[in-house]
Amino acid sequence: MGVSGTGKTTIGNLLSAKTGYAFYDADSFHPSENINKMKAGQQLSDGDRLPWLNNIHTFVLDQIKNHSIIIACSALKEAYRKILGRQLENQCCWFFLKGDFNTIRRRLEKRTGHFMPTDLLQSQFDILEMPVGCIEVAITLQPTSIVDFIISKI
Repeated sequence: MGVSGTGKTTIGNLLSAKTGYAFYDADSFHPSENINKMKAGQQLSDGDRLPWLNNIHTFVLDQIKNHSIIIACSALKEAYRKILGRQLENQCCWFFLKGDFNTIRRRLEKRTGHFMPTDLLQSQFDILEMPVGCIEVAITLQPTSIVDFIISKI
């Protein structure tokens, strides 16, 4: 979990390759209305996010019946993490990819082909509730080091 630009997708893909667990990016669960809103530079409201979070949660409950999975999701508020983790308390481990605003902004400015505009980064930091009970990982580490650290914790 973490704000846009922390490397959630990169780390998720690398972690999947190393563990064999399927990886899913929560961005792919957004309804088109949410994506269009973000492309237009508009923040999502909690109301916009609720169906998205519920879709992810339903998907995860179904998938973990058969195997472990990896999900990359911003999960910026504690309320969002509670929705996502409902009924999964003993099967879910949260990792917080943590970085400072300027580092992440520079990353977003270099990123191409993503619907999340750099101008919305501040809004994500504004609503970010620092997670309790998550394992923090500094995004300044090399991706392979981040993956090795996560594997050491799971």
